[in-house]
Amino acid sequence: MEPRPVYAYGLFFMHENGLVDQEVIFEYYDPDKYYAGLLRRPVALSKELKMLGENMQYFLDQEEVYINDERVYPRVVDVNIGVKERGRYAYIVFNIEFAGKLRKGINKYVNIYEEERAEYEYIVYWFLPVNARVVKVEVGVPYEILPNGRGLWFRVKPGTLVGGREEIVFDIKE
Repeated sequence: MEPRPVYAYGLFFMHENGLVDQEVIFEYYDPDKYYAGLLRRPVALSKELKMLGENMQYFLDQEEVYINDERVYPRVVDVNIGVKERGRYAYIVFNIEFAGKLRKGINKYVNIYEEERAEYEYIVYWFLPVNARVVKVEVGVPYEILPNGRGLWFRVKPGTLVGGREEIVFDIKE
């Protein structure tokens, strides 16, 4: 049986200099322990990691990402695979980076991508610079702003129509 995605996490860490470190983690149910087997075969693992990185980059290249109306280009910088529960579950971690120019006052992040139905549940967290506060959010699903005001999170349930356009507006104080 082929590994089946069961959950995902998206973690975005925006720094004062405009760099965004993005971690995307996919969890898989893997009853045949495909990924556990790969971890014991370095050459096959290397090929799989390369292929996974190229596939993720292809999907990132389909998106339009903007910071303050300037197009930025997310890039996969690393991919890792791990297993848990005796190899029956696996996870793939993608490290992605992109950067834009931030300014004092109002800033805006926009991501435009194709609409699709979520096949599995996932959660997304955004953490903004220390001196930033969320002003406005449009992500197409209910969201919550973190108590300190400098981040947010939202959960997407299977079957939810997602995509089109996401926007996060935030204010950077001195």
